[in-house]
Amino acid sequence: MSKPRTPSVWLSRTAVNGALALAVVYMLFPLVWLVTAATKDAGGLLAGNAFSFEGFDLGGNLSRLAEYNDGIYFHWYLNSLLYAGLGALACSLISVAAGYAFDKYAFRGKEKLFGVVLLGVLVPTTALALPMYLLASEVGIVNTYAAVLLPVLVNPFGVYLARVFSAGYIPDEALEAARIDGAGELRTFWSIGLRMVMPGFVTVFLFQFTAIWNNFFLPLVMLSDQKLFPLSLGLYAWNSNAHAEPDFYPLVVTGSLLAVVPLVVAFVSLQRHWKAGLTAGSVK
Repeated sequence: MSKPRTPSVWLSRTAVNGALALAVVYMLFPLVWLVTAATKDAGGLLAGNAFSFEGFDLGGNLSRLAEYNDGIYFHWYLNSLLYAGLGALACSLISVAAGYAFDKYAFRGKEKLFGVVLLGVLVPTTALALPMYLLASEVGIVNTYAAVLLPVLVNPFGVYLARVFSAGYIPDEALEAARIDGAGELRTFWSIGLRMVMPGFVTVFLFQFTAIWNNFFLPLVMLSDQKLFPLSLGLYAWNSNAHAEPDFYPLVVTGSLLAVVPLVVAFVSLQRHWKAGLTAGSVK
């Protein structure tokens, strides 16, 4: 017969569950506020009763959001999908290819070069925004889509993760078998290596997609044309106007709610892959 659990065990479990419950409430509280506040008009928001559904007007807020300034909000939405989707996809492919090369190939100065990559992880992206602006100005791409897309193609942390995934997921024997069958290096990577490391590819993609979707400072530095703004910068501009014109508050809140949707869809639809990636190496 198993021994009865002592009070200390129950207290420990209660403390852990209580801490987890508080963490869940802390994380869900802003989302609940966002959902209920998006149903209010400016008067309801300023009255401070955002947590009730009294005066439900979500349809009206969505209609005004679509109509304001010829629907520029959804133009920003498409811009963000372009920046985050295309940028994360290209960055993930570059990161996986670089991590694969660092793991599977031997070349002079490999570890020193990888050390430089790790140093890049320590440099905050905001510190690089001004140098990147000066470089973009030199080549004449400021205030274009390329000014935001090109800098996000490089992710040192993604290269590091890709090397770890490559070491854990791609056996050298599989690559040797492909070479014996006559496959070239690019064919081996594309047909064997990339397929085996797909959980790592998806993990890097999700990290980069989230980072680009939430990116604010780089577009702020690079862009001045409102038609090129991503959601983060467009909503910031509206929020700045809300102090003088309270009618902007419902637009900002409703737009912020819609801005969460792609992140939720990406994580839910790709959860099978990124969960496998997060547990890589946990069992030997």
